[in-house]
Amino acid sequence: MPPGKIGTIQKEDYSNITEYILNFSDIESDNNKDWVSFSDPSSIDKPDERKSLFENRVIKNFDDISDQDINYPKENDWTSWRRTPLGFGYSPLKQVNKENVQKLKLSWSLTMNEGSNQGTPLISQGVMFLTHPGNMIQALSAANGRLIWEYKYPYPKDSMLLGGPTKNIAMYKDKVFMATYDAALIALDIRTGKLLWKNIKADYKDGYTHSSGPIIANGVVISGINGCERYIEDGCFITGHDPDSGKELWRTSTVALSEDINGSSWGNTPDIFRAGSDTWIAGSYDPELNIFYIGTSQAKPWVAASRGMSPNEKALYTNSTLAMNPQTGKILWFFQHIQGETIDMEVGFERILADIDDKKLLLTIGKDGILWKLDREKGNFIDLKETINQNIYKKVDRNKGKVVYRDDILLSKIDTPFSACPGIYGGHNWQAVSYDPESYLMVIPLHQLCADMIGRYVERKEGGGGYGANSRNYKMDNTNGKVGKLVTIDIKNMEKIWQYEQDAMFLTGSLSTAGGLTFIGDLDRKFMAFDTKTGILLWDTTLGSALHGFPVTYAVNGKQYIAVQTGMGVFRAMTSVISPDIYQPEGGNTIYVFELQDNY
Repeated sequence: MPPGKIGTIQKEDYSNITEYILNFSDIESDNNKDWVSFSDPSSIDKPDERKSLFENRVIKNFDDISDQDINYPKENDWTSWRRTPLGFGYSPLKQVNKENVQKLKLSWSLTMNEGSNQGTPLISQGVMFLTHPGNMIQALSAANGRLIWEYKYPYPKDSMLLGGPTKNIAMYKDKVFMATYDAALIALDIRTGKLLWKNIKADYKDGYTHSSGPIIANGVVISGINGCERYIEDGCFITGHDPDSGKELWRTSTVALSEDINGSSWGNTPDIFRAGSDTWIAGSYDPELNIFYIGTSQAKPWVAASRGMSPNEKALYTNSTLAMNPQTGKILWFFQHIQGETIDMEVGFERILADIDDKKLLLTIGKDGILWKLDREKGNFIDLKETINQNIYKKVDRNKGKVVYRDDILLSKIDTPFSACPGIYGGHNWQAVSYDPESYLMVIPLHQLCADMIGRYVERKEGGGGYGANSRNYKMDNTNGKVGKLVTIDIKNMEKIWQYEQDAMFLTGSLSTAGGLTFIGDLDRKFMAFDTKTGILLWDTTLGSALHGFPVTYAVNGKQYIAVQTGMGVFRAMTSVISPDIYQPEGGNTIYVFELQDNY
């Protein structure tokens, strides 16, 4: 009631209606609203009556999150996507270390919503803010997993794409911020979980959505967007918002339109057909330079011929690092890693802001497995390093920072297949690297996969567009079937220190700690700890499903915890074909939290 359950009456409403009717009858009420009627087996199995009656509580004695808390968090906390806005994925905690990591045990776990479970828990003052698939956030006791409050955003069902990943949320002052499936940005009261404001950035029916969340940069909530493959007048953009009201402060196009100084890089392509340049991953922020950095993805459709262009046309600002003023959105400098990209070989992932002596560096790695090293003050190229076998470039110039495609890729035409190693899944992908600033070592998850691709004809019409390609994926040759690979690079000299290969793909970001450990999870349900300096596997455990998302570590009351999530997402369609011998359970979305045994 009513038919179709449109505007469904809640259980409490039924009770109130019953009470109202009883007031006008001779029947006495016992004021008990918890009666359940049992008539036959079907009356027992009623999903609507199995819903939790848990009522949200208030987080007590919780201080507002300051700029200091975000930029330079207390060692116990994890207050931004990669702990700090510098993007390290590193914690100074070392209670768990190389000597005692084998004594880790499960502390607590919690079942999560089904969907693409690529999230990152945030922790402050003993409270964990956990993002579930389905645009749900929970506040939990970080010590035992007990629920404090939860908020479920009522998104339109047709706005969830790619299994609904939400890689990160943000928190600042008295609020938690989430970018939603239907292209909105929302703020919740950090203590109660109540919705405070909502800003609709774009129309999700035009294909716009979010797969990652915002970053806080000098008091501004900065948010990218996805779904830019369609031919839409609004194009692709990044926005800055006031944290108190959600008001949009600025909007910067990630595509060089015709009036832009670099507009000619798209040739004679009309503005409405300049698609792509999404921002799939949250950016990084340098509080000392007051510069926000983010990576953009490739032009779309994927193959240059499908978009009526040549790979020799740069199509700015695709596949670039953008350095931006967080107050105005002005692009201060850009560096394009691959011009006129034509294989879905984006370089749109995490940006690591590292310092070596007096040099301020930015490092990033794309699907092609090339690690780039830039001067983050001015955007000048410094060095690069190939971390995986590749055959897509006929030339990689380490002195000038230029890559040149094979001739058959440069000249590829519609409906003509070509091969690419690595392929559309990488190489590297969203599984973020970690960086240990004490040893200057960067641990990089990689996939040893190739792909064949065929570009298709895509009609130039408003509302059209898309990826415009077919592909098939397969294992790289000469790897003995080992799809998963870890490579550790010393970023001072860009030399490889160690590598580790295995059959199963690594499906989480890596997490490094001052205890000399790097944690990571894989397709085969394994959660592992490596010696960061040597690559020796020190500990592993088998969980309920393939691992996913971004592991974190934190401490409460002097005890260190390590948290990781499980639950496959969009990769499942590929991994089931690439690794059929590895059992991949349906479902299994869970967060697992580990601690040392009591005598350690």
